[in-house]
Amino acid sequence: MNSEEEDARIREGIAADPDTRDLSAAEMAQLRPLGRPKSLVTKQAVSIRLDPEVVAFFKAGGPGWQTRLDAVLRDYVRAHS
Repeated sequence: MNSEEEDARIREGIAADPDTRDLSAAEMAQLRPLGRPKSLVTKQAVSIRLDPEVVAFFKAGGPGWQTRLDAVLRDYVRAHS
């Protein structure tokens, strides 16, 4: 945490920067978060040992291979519940 003196120096530096300005309310309303939105369902990180051919198959599909593997497992659970 910054001390009050450090915060004051930071604010002074920001105020002295000619490329810095406060955004208007309209500009603030137009801002959107960076990155993808947080999921409503959080996932649990686990360590699992899989056959190399299974991993190679899903990785061959490119990015998102873990999501595809999760979908296959989810379908299996639904079919066997």
